[in-house]
Amino acid sequence: MKLKTIPCILNYFQFTLQPEWGISVMKIPPTVTVSCVMLLILAARTSVGEVGFVQRENRIDVMINGARATTYVYSPELTKPVLYPVLTLSGIVVTRGYPFEEIEGESRDHPHHTGLFFTYDEVNDNRFWAVTVPPPQIKHIKVTDMKGGRDKGTLAVVLNWVSTNGKTLLEEKRTMVFYSGVHDYAIDFSMMLTAVDTAVVFKDTKEGMFAIRVASWLQEKDGTGAYLSSRDEKTANNIWGHRDEWVRLDGEKDGRKVGIAILNHPSSTNFPTFWHARDYGLFSANPLGQSVFEAGTGVENPKPYNLTLQQGKSALFRFLMIIYEGPRTKTDLDQKFKEYSKQK
Repeated sequence: MKLKTIPCILNYFQFTLQPEWGISVMKIPPTVTVSCVMLLILAARTSVGEVGFVQRENRIDVMINGARATTYVYSPELTKPVLYPVLTLSGIVVTRGYPFEEIEGESRDHPHHTGLFFTYDEVNDNRFWAVTVPPPQIKHIKVTDMKGGRDKGTLAVVLNWVSTNGKTLLEEKRTMVFYSGVHDYAIDFSMMLTAVDTAVVFKDTKEGMFAIRVASWLQEKDGTGAYLSSRDEKTANNIWGHRDEWVRLDGEKDGRKVGIAILNHPSSTNFPTFWHARDYGLFSANPLGQSVFEAGTGVENPKPYNLTLQQGKSALFRFLMIIYEGPRTKTDLDQKFKEYSKQK
């Protein structure tokens, strides 16, 4: 910034500082030039973003800097609530459209891979992961908190995991905290699962748990996508079935580097999580498939995890997802994980 712009900015703050960082033309002194105003607008846009929510029928739009970043969708015909679509701050869509939208040239496999989702396939013999038509179903019950603000917004909901016979097995309390940045934003997911009135067993399976199905251009197999893990491993084959604190998937879109990073919090069940990462576009963290992953990666004497929650007992699953533009190195993400792991 040139020194001659400083008096202009100080003059602006003297006359027009507002809690929302909005600019009211009526309050700008006549001595402030057009170029100065543009500078102020740019400074406001690049320093901090506003997070807000717009509630509509069966969905809630998440807005960052006035543009939609994603939508929480909980239509009754869905087998689970999802975030769809997921976009970067500049509007690049990182999720696959199918089965919600028909996009020319896009894959049509695995119709249960819907946007960004959280579910599991072996819960007291109910296949919550692979089902495309309910039952079973993870049902949205209510919103408990929806509050936007400068650089941060919180959306909290209650969900019920309902079995094929209509019995509620689990209550899920999910909190999603959205943090806006300059070239990225992050979502801190906290999912607390509580067994309602009977013991609930999560049998070891690869089919889970916190996942996003990415757009075709971000796939490793046929797109520009490239995986990187906290162990400094690359490619889906070298990451699948292993434990990592974080994994990144990024690629090129419209001449820009675009990516997704998922970080696992140390307070999360069976940390560090195993990864169900696929080159065809499924990017999933699965802490509960332990014996399957150990067997699949050649571990001697794989140990079943088989998480069991007795009535009234709970398990916490916590992940941070970062949607970004521009490069993110291993050093960058190691530092981000260090910061994230200290958060309560």
